[in-house]
Parts: sequence; structure tokens; C-alpha cells
Amino acid sequence: MKIIRSEEFNASKAWDSLPIANLNGTTVRLHWTNEPYKWHINDGQEVFAVMDGEVDMHYKENDVVEIVRLKMGDIFYADVGTEHVAHPVGEARILVIEKEGSV
Repeated sequence: MKIIRSEEFNASKAWDSLPIANLNGTTVRLHWTNEPYKWHINDGQEVFAVMDGEVDMHYKENDVVEIVRLKMGDIFYADVGTEHVAHPVGEARILVIEKEGSV
């Protein structure tokens, strides 16, 4: 059993993570960041939940970049093939659930 208080998690560099669980090849990790990630496409589905802070999620739909601001408690679902990049607004803590080995 684990109890994780996401607001207390800090990392030494952007996008470092705290592994929480591996559910038959699906990883659950808590990330801390204060910098954007990189444009990428996961090879599986991804669930991205903002636990603390705010994140501007950039994603492409029909080759057009859309941006949505995610606040604490908001969830972004990226289906296979969804090109996206997360830009935190200051510090953010994000719970990411994805196929093991995804970008």
C-alpha cells in the first residue's frame, strides 16, 4: 500500500517521475515539471491528469495546433496517434498512465 501526496513531490529536474505502479504493462507515474516536454506521439493510449498546478496542453487535430489549459483535477486523454506536448504554467505535478516504455 502507498499513500502519495502529490503536492509534496519534487524532483531534481523537469519531467522526473515517481513510479507508482505497473499494471500489467501499463505504468502509473507522478511527474514534476516546470518546463515543457517535447512534441511526441505515444505508441499507446495516454491518460494525463493534473494533480497540482496548471498545464497548457498543445495537441494537433487535422494538422492544426489546439491549446487547452488544464487545471488541477483536469484530465487529458491522448488516443494512439495524438501528437501533443505539455507546457506547465509554473510548477506542475501530473499523473501519467501509459503503456510501459512510451515516450
